[in-house]
Amino acid sequence: MSPWDVAAGIVEMSSKVAMSTHLEESVLSEPVTFDPVSRRTVSTQIREQLLQRITTGELAPGARIPSERELSDQFQVARTSVREAIQGLLSLGVIERRGNRTCVAEHLPEVSVERGDNRKTFVRELFETRRVLEAPIFSLAAERADDAGREAVRSLLQRFDDDLEIDEFRRLDREFHTTIASLCGNPLLIELYGKVLDQLFRSRDFDAILRDEQNRPEVRRLVVDAIAGHRAIANAFAAGNSALMNDAVTAHLVTVEHSIVDDLR
Repeated sequence: MSPWDVAAGIVEMSSKVAMSTHLEESVLSEPVTFDPVSRRTVSTQIREQLLQRITTGELAPGARIPSERELSDQFQVARTSVREAIQGLLSLGVIERRGNRTCVAEHLPEVSVERGDNRKTFVRELFETRRVLEAPIFSLAAERADDAGREAVRSLLQRFDDDLEIDEFRRLDREFHTTIASLCGNPLLIELYGKVLDQLFRSRDFDAILRDEQNRPEVRRLVVDAIAGHRAIANAFAAGNSALMNDAVTAHLVTVEHSIVDDLR
């Protein structure tokens, strides 16, 4: 055997040994894994708070987002963190630029309800509109919501208490209704419903009725009845039953409207 043949044999044997070693290592070694990242950045926390205000309707479609400087002062963070949070919301499409201003995105014209001479006429019109919109929107949400959405509504319901003061009740009331509506899966319906609900919660007429001192006992009963209605709605939502949801929403709105129009002065 020539020296060249010996050398070739050595090379071939080395190659086989190396391949065998590589195969053994690939079988025996553990796969590369990474731990979940739990630390949230400052910009993420800012974005989440802004998104919550938009989802609950506190920042309605078309509303101006506070400036970077204003948000920086309120959150007590650097403007770079605010800018990063705003950019994230712009990427999601929930806010938009209008010249040098940033606003909550909207795709429908503003909803305006003409107020009659009687402030209770305005309330009737709003609740009639809510019945037309809310029952089918909530029925869709009952069908389409995921487990996380159902858990969010369940957690919201637990925050209601019959002894809540009217201001806290109204804040939770709005959050409850807008949270369910946001799960219907139709952005245009969500926006339209938000505009109508905004008319109710920003109505001076409605606010004046609820704050009238002589209405205090009736308002207390109204809160208790409304919370009972919320429980029925939440049960239908948890069950994913659209027919039951339709009945629960309609009954709730009729009860609240009756209390405001017929029982309050």
